[in-house]
Amino acid sequence: MEIVNRADTIAGSLFAHRAKARSVIQGCGSRRGSMISIKKYLDAKNSGVNPEAAGLLAVSLAAYRAALAQIAHSSNNLCPGLGPSFSDQLLALARELNVEMSEEKMSASGRQACQQLEQWGVEAARHYQNKSDEVKELLLAMLSTADGVGQRDERTAGQIHQVTERLKAVASLEDLTEIRASIESSAALLRTSIDRMTEEGKQAVAQLRGQVTSYQTKLEEAEKLALRDSLTGLLNRLCIEKQMERRIAANTTFCVAIIDINSFKQVNDQYGHMAGDELLKQFASELVSASRSSDIVGRWGGDEFVILFDGTWKEATTQVERLEKWVCGNYTLKSPAGAVTLSVHASMGLAELQSGEKMKDLLDRADKAMYNKKPANTKR
Repeated sequence: MEIVNRADTIAGSLFAHRAKARSVIQGCGSRRGSMISIKKYLDAKNSGVNPEAAGLLAVSLAAYRAALAQIAHSSNNLCPGLGPSFSDQLLALARELNVEMSEEKMSASGRQACQQLEQWGVEAARHYQNKSDEVKELLLAMLSTADGVGQRDERTAGQIHQVTERLKAVASLEDLTEIRASIESSAALLRTSIDRMTEEGKQAVAQLRGQVTSYQTKLEEAEKLALRDSLTGLLNRLCIEKQMERRIAANTTFCVAIIDINSFKQVNDQYGHMAGDELLKQFASELVSASRSSDIVGRWGGDEFVILFDGTWKEATTQVERLEKWVCGNYTLKSPAGAVTLSVHASMGLAELQSGEKMKDLLDRADKAMYNKKPANTKR
């Protein structure tokens, strides 16, 4: 809920800035009114018409994009069990923000972001409620088993009490035959009680063990899902970050590569999101096939992937060059219009951990190296 509240505050501030900027735009005499694009508004800065407002709108647009990206990242950390679908949607919205957008499209983007935030909040609450219900069921099962054991012990105690009373009565008997018969009867009753107690105990323990095993399996599956990307099956961002933190804490030599599919947005726009998802899954499979068993492959988010290489820059560079040759090429995808074959290329940036460097700085260097390798027409 804290993320949602912060997002609402940021959105409110941005919409206030947008309203102020809109009044300035209308004051410039535009005949198109709300349909004027942000780019035309920013052009006012170069023409000398109210450059302060133009700069404010540019900063607001950048802040809005950064806020969406941060919310997307935080949602994965807060509730990884829901998968990356929500964060991917917000990142897609952030990528679509540009100075060519009209006010109408900007408003639609804001409404869509708010709707996705609200939906995520409901799904996250339902997810944790389900987990809470599972824990309650396990506690009730343990309580039921304990209650059953208590009732069994009460029955057994009563039977042993009967044996004790009969043994006491034996002391007052004078007939040896009668004494022997009484002792044999008491011993049989005691044996029956102990056998019943043992059997009921085994059943209770077996029942509890089965229930605990079932919930343990569910928890293990939940943990695995929490560390996996639901679309590609690769490790997710949270898991990759944990792997990096361990290596940094242990002062291990390693490199990180960030991989971005070039012109991926055009695939979604031209062939649909189902084709885009299919490309992501096939690309992820190729990455795994071309990687070594010691390499850690994950999906960073959207159309970005990340690989951790244990070892030096020289060793990792050789592997990255091998990956580029393997994963780049033709991919056949299913689309509403039928199968389509696309030539897919990716940009890869590599960085080696430096002494005393933080994870964020390492990732920034890898991301910058990746961006510098992207063709000029695919940079955004």
